[in-house]
Amino acid sequence: MTALDHPAHHAENGPTRVPFPVVDEVSRHCLQEEEPETVHIEVHLPGTPDPDRLRAAFHEALRRHPRILMREAKGPWYRRRYEWELTPDPDIEPVSFPPPEPDALKRARDRALSQAPPLATSPPIRLEVVAAEHSPKDGRAPQDGEHPSPTEAQGSVLFLTINHTALDGPACLRVLATAAEIYGGKDNSPAAPPTRAPDQNTPEQPPPPETPSGWSPPARVAKGTPAPSPGNGMLVAELPVPRRPKGSPFTVNDQLMVATALMIAHWNREHGERARPFRITMPVDDRPRDATMPIGNGTRLVEVPFSAAELAEEDWTPEAILGLLRRTSDRTRALKALTRPQLGHGATLLTAPVLPVILRAAVTRALRRAAAPWTSTTLLSNIGRVPYALDFGDAGRAHAVWFSAPARLPRGLTVTTASTAGRLHVALRWSKTLLSHGDGAHLRDLFEHYLHATEHTEEAPQ
Repeated sequence: MTALDHPAHHAENGPTRVPFPVVDEVSRHCLQEEEPETVHIEVHLPGTPDPDRLRAAFHEALRRHPRILMREAKGPWYRRRYEWELTPDPDIEPVSFPPPEPDALKRARDRALSQAPPLATSPPIRLEVVAAEHSPKDGRAPQDGEHPSPTEAQGSVLFLTINHTALDGPACLRVLATAAEIYGGKDNSPAAPPTRAPDQNTPEQPPPPETPSGWSPPARVAKGTPAPSPGNGMLVAELPVPRRPKGSPFTVNDQLMVATALMIAHWNREHGERARPFRITMPVDDRPRDATMPIGNGTRLVEVPFSAAELAEEDWTPEAILGLLRRTSDRTRALKALTRPQLGHGATLLTAPVLPVILRAAVTRALRRAAAPWTSTTLLSNIGRVPYALDFGDAGRAHAVWFSAPARLPRGLTVTTASTAGRLHVALRWSKTLLSHGDGAHLRDLFEHYLHATEHTEEAPQ
């Protein structure tokens, strides 16, 4: 459910208001200053857009998608709903061009992870345009602490920071695509999504009977060498899009899912953790990608399970990986086909407007703490192939797009992927109370290793 699904009403002598959907309300109840709920998108361009033209294009894009122009409405403590208040124009200028400075990309990423756009001002997003510092030549994006030479500096990076209580990444990418179309003057219609190999299972078939039970508390990501400061850390990488054997029933998303599971299983073995079942949260987005796309938090979350025995091997043969890919494909296919509320039926009941929101907030936070041991191991958010050209005319077409999702404990680690121009863009984001940057770099290497291993399954018997 998105903000568009809720009936709007006009407050007395005031602007239009929309009640918070379930996802927004649960997120609003559980906000923490030390780990802001932000989604970050960075779009790398070969050139730099004109400031005045970009601001005008972005403002026009906001007007064409009016549900992004909203702020949290004030209300008495006993109110039974949070409400979004729609505004005709932004309360503040959302587009900025920070002056050039050393480590501009690192600083912009740090701001995206630590400074959430406030909910009290419209829109709850900001767009920063910073000078690019590096053009990757080795297939890997620059990492924190690297200092490329001035001769490598070129182009610009659009940093879109989103308050996740209000909006998600795909919705804001849609708004940015509209801005690109207005700025560049070229059609930006979304490309058709890739198709999956047909399967004999019917769309309404439940998960296969061999699916591991979801009642056992799943494994946690083993603690590394955490930093002394709170908040999130992040590392981005650029990899080849994994190749699939011709006619494979599994998708690139299934390959990413398997690589994520094997990465964490390997990490946990290295840190002496006993084998336990895994559950990996996977957002599913059924919204259209054209201009009619509902703006808000529109994805539903499903959990893909793995048994402890499935991930216990240490030397993965092509045959073993092929078997794991096929089982994962069966599970993701069945889970995507099921119809269920975004956060499950329990969250729908929890957010029913029976009690004042201040009481529901206390109950929600208490239940979240109690349910922490059953929270999934990690989250894999695969945006897939970016469906828009993101052509900004004289500034050029995007050649890399990264996303990252919040990584609060108890998960403490999220993996977000997208592909652009034939390359896979991966962001690992972690809680600094769980992992360090060195830990993140090791996890990235493990992810790359296991993702590459999913390409070599044609040696296995069919």
